[in-house]
Amino acid sequence: MNTVCLWTKNFIALLLSNALLFAGFHILLPTLPLYAAANGATGSQIGVITGIFGISAIFIRLFTDYGVRVFGKKNCLYIGLLISFLCTLGYIVFNSVEGLIVTRLFHGLGFGLTTTFSAAIAADIIPTVRRGEGIGYFGLGSTVAMALTPAAGVWLIASYGFNTMFLFSALGTGFALLATKMCKIKREAIFEQKETLKISLIDKLFEKGTGLPAFLTVLFGVSYGSINTYVVMLAKEANIADAGYFFMVGTLFVFMSRPIGGRVLDSKGAAWVILPGSVFLLSGLIVLVNTSSFHMLLGAAVLYGLGGGFLLPALLTWMLNTVKKERQSAASATFYNMLDVGTSAGAVLLGSIAEKTGFIHMYKYSAAAMLLFLIVFISQSLLQKIGSGKVQKQAKQDKELDELSDFS
Repeated sequence: MNTVCLWTKNFIALLLSNALLFAGFHILLPTLPLYAAANGATGSQIGVITGIFGISAIFIRLFTDYGVRVFGKKNCLYIGLLISFLCTLGYIVFNSVEGLIVTRLFHGLGFGLTTTFSAAIAADIIPTVRRGEGIGYFGLGSTVAMALTPAAGVWLIASYGFNTMFLFSALGTGFALLATKMCKIKREAIFEQKETLKISLIDKLFEKGTGLPAFLTVLFGVSYGSINTYVVMLAKEANIADAGYFFMVGTLFVFMSRPIGGRVLDSKGAAWVILPGSVFLLSGLIVLVNTSSFHMLLGAAVLYGLGGGFLLPALLTWMLNTVKKERQSAASATFYNMLDVGTSAGAVLLGSIAEKTGFIHMYKYSAAAMLLFLIVFISQSLLQKIGSGKVQKQAKQDKELDELSDFS
């Protein structure tokens, strides 16, 4: 039994902060397009308003190394939360199309900072031997927010109007700031060494050594994001009512899978979590392609919850473990960059495919991305195993030759 303490005051405060941040964020996902349309935005303008968020989040992560050297991790997290808080209130004031685009751009900058440094600080305070388990618990708050707050946002609009909804979103981010204040971190855990070498744009986007997990995170983002974005449209196309239960069931199985996956990752390694997780998610997508009833939809939700619950924290932990401690902020930025690239590009591409094939058949292409994920991971694992076997064989031969030489 592992006796190293995970549930410290710092970890609980940071977990709570992350959960509140994502609650404030996810409440806006289904409601902001409605708000933009109510203020005269066309379909293409709504696309710009939603899409520019991810672009600005990726952009700001290119400068996280500089931010750490100048301000430190926790101060960068404070800055991101403050920007997010002000921008959420800004939607009420700057409600023209142009105003929403600019506000959304700055909100993306704030969100890019918060997600990067929240995960990086979590990696600092979670004991190394329990990192997989800790990252799994750390992400549960965002999962719950994704499942519950979009529906809450729609209800707030219907009952009290847009302004009240924005105030609740801002409150979530404001309380995240207070929770972050409760997280005490030693100075040496905040500031990283100053680097003398210049870092290229590619190296800022992809931290060295994270190539394989970064590529797999993009593919995961395409498939996972397609479920979050279009599953309600699929249910409507298949004449299935009460599609909201999909996310409730999926969240339940994420809760069940993350602690288990984290412990397995810490004890046996990433492959023992990523392989079954990818099979679960691929199976869920295949079920969605063939969904014709409410029960099949819930079955897909179970597989979606197990797959996402295993894969998302495992990919982040894998990426953090591939770099040195002083590069974990950059690795965290890489993870969220690749996740944003996958979800954003996937949503646009799969949405255009759905216009021609319908949402049900569109999921064949989403499943293809997950199948490619599985093929690449298995192929790489086999190559590494073969390479490791050759190294061990050569070492054995060298040892035998040395012994023979000594005997001679």
